[in-house]
This record gives sequence, structure tokens and C-alpha cells, in this order.
Amino acid sequence: MGYFVLVPDNLHKAGLEILRNTEGLEVYAPGKMAREETLAVIPRAHALVVRSSTKADAELLARAENLKVIVRAGVGVDNIDLAECTRRGIVVMNAPDGNTISTAEHAFALMLALARHIPQADASMRAGRWDRKKFVGTELRGKTLGIVGFGRVGRALAQRAAAFGMTEIAYDPFVPEDVARHLGLSLCSTLDDLLAKADIISLHAVVTEGTRHMIDAEAIGKMKDGVMIVNAARGALIDMDALAEALRSGKVAGAALDVYEQEPPGPDFPLLGLDNVVLTPHLGASTHEAQAAVGVQAAEEVVNALLRGEYTNVRNRDVLEKLP
Repeated sequence: MGYFVLVPDNLHKAGLEILRNTEGLEVYAPGKMAREETLAVIPRAHALVVRSSTKADAELLARAENLKVIVRAGVGVDNIDLAECTRRGIVVMNAPDGNTISTAEHAFALMLALARHIPQADASMRAGRWDRKKFVGTELRGKTLGIVGFGRVGRALAQRAAAFGMTEIAYDPFVPEDVARHLGLSLCSTLDDLLAKADIISLHAVVTEGTRHMIDAEAIGKMKDGVMIVNAARGALIDMDALAEALRSGKVAGAALDVYEQEPPGPDFPLLGLDNVVLTPHLGASTHEAQAAVGVQAAEEVVNALLRGEYTNVRNRDVLEKLP
């Protein structure tokens, strides 16, 4: 039996080569597909490989009569309706390993850019000015870094921060204490404890009903005056209106964001125009190395699922009970 694999988002050529060179698979991967084209082709698909652009929502899944597996070429699966996939017996997997280093490095780059006002100083120079006194920054050495979410990326960030002489604390209710101790830092028992102690807060949590807008006005009120916030995880972790107000008041000295609840953010995005903000267009995984690694992992998961009945990194594990 042959299987049809639909790839409506751009996938690295290393991943596409694996799919196209595997006997028994027919691959349709024309590059970035419009929503209407994806909806037209999805009835043929046995496997769907997506990045963050394609929404595997109820409308799409209702047309996916042959779909067996969805693989997210990346980490977050908030663009996939997990409950509906489980109801329909569709296995959802992700590729969490390839992005780790690139995302951690980008988060650290945002932290450095924020602490030393690098984007603002660059813009000033390009405008013909020499504003040395205006851009006095702060060292990372000796500062307390609070890492919210201590999975792969959070741990990689901790290793890099240690090299800069930072004091590190983390909060993650799903990580045992010995994991943090092995990396030389302590886990806070509550998020409030971390918020009160950290000079810089870096977010690396997934979005759930419990974490959506976890950084709101109440949470910001529990932080140190002059705290800095970095987010290279998911935009929905922060209430942007509350953050904008805290940035204007000086409660939060600066924020560096790579992710947004709406991507791209609209013209009414409340942080636009604020001088103490660094913004990048969701570049955390945008390195050649990460894209190749993620593409390969996603392709291998499709092959193993369709041809061998083997599933790894399953995000809706209840569905496995429904498989023949």
C-alpha cells in the first residue's frame, strides 16, 4: 500500500529527501501552500507535516478522511487541535530536539541585546549619532536569571548563562529537583518565588490553560522593580497590554520578544514604539542547522509511523489506545 504525505509548509530539503527516497511514499510538497489549496488536497493525505503556519483545526481535520498522523516540524503544537485529532484517531507527534540549541542561543542573544541596548545603539549609529552616554547597559555577570519552564531549551539556556557568571533559578512543576541540581541550580517551589528573586526572567514554558497569560499584571507586580523579561517560547504566555503598561511605568526595565500571540503582530501591537523593547520575527529556530535537524526528525517520524507502526514524541498519547 502506498501512502500520501502532504507537506503544506516549507520543510528543509534534508527532510524532503528522506520522504521522497522512501519506497511506498508519495510526497506532495510544493512549498508554502495557501489554506484553500491545503483544504483541497488534505482528503488524500495519510500523513501531514506542518510547521507553525498551517492550522490543523476542526475544519481541516473534518476533510482529512485518510489522515493517520500529523508531525509538527518543531516543538509547539498549539496550531493543532489535539482533542479533535485524538477523537479521530490521528496521532500527533513533534520534533523537539533539533530546535533546542538554536532557540537557547537566540534567547541568550535577546538577553544580551536587551542588557546592552544593542539594537537601539545600532539604530542611533546608522542615524549618524554618537550616543555613548545614552546606552549605558548592565552586565549579566552576577544577575539572577529566572528560567520559567525547564525543558530542553531552558536547560540549554542555563548552561550558557552559567558561563557568563549568572546565578540561575528555575520553575517547572514537572521537573524533579535532582535534574536542576545536576546543572548547578535550584528549582523554586512556586512561580511567585521565582518572580520575586529574578533580575531577568526567560520564558520557556508551553501554552496551556494554566500558563496562558501567566505573565499578567498580577505576576508583574510580584517582580523586582527594573526586571527584564525575555520570551522565545510562545507569545500567549504574556498579557501584552499588562507588559506594555509595566514597560511604560519602568516597573519592567526592558523586554525582548521573539514570539507573539498573533503572528505577525498587527499595527495595534501595544509594544510597538516603546524604546525599551527588542523585537524579532520568531527567529528562535531559524538557523540552517536547526531547520535541517528538525526536517530530518519530522521525516523519520513519518516513515516510522506509516511503514513500521512506531511512534515517538507523541503529544496526544491517549490516541495510542485507539490504534489497531
